[in-house]
Amino acid sequence: MEKARVLVVDDEKEFVDLFVNRFNKRNVLALGAGSGPEALKTLQTEPVDVVVLDLKMPGMDGIETLKEIKKRHPLVEVIMLTGHGSVEAGLQGMGHGAYDFIMKPFNIEDLLVRINKARERKALNEKRQA
Repeated sequence: MEKARVLVVDDEKEFVDLFVNRFNKRNVLALGAGSGPEALKTLQTEPVDVVVLDLKMPGMDGIETLKEIKKRHPLVEVIMLTGHGSVEAGLQGMGHGAYDFIMKPFNIEDLLVRINKARERKALNEKRQA
């Protein structure tokens, strides 16, 4: 099976660098972006299965970014990252087409399970459209 291709989007550069590094060590091809516009630019040139997207970012927030991703790349799955206790915000993201959400702080193994499930759904949807 090919490696999952993941884009981590968060305005905290240390967070992005940490998770890109951790994902790449766990058989995941990970890229990072520091903002919604940067993520959209990356998606124009890089094949991505799953976007791990922070909800709260300055400028274009996670919900706005999610809407643009789903409009431009409807098969790309998105997992929203929300702060502690932001279940409603996570559910709001799912209402706009996110595959799932996970609250910070989270267990990386739990996130990897969700990433793999999201990737499987993307592959199924691609087969249906072929």
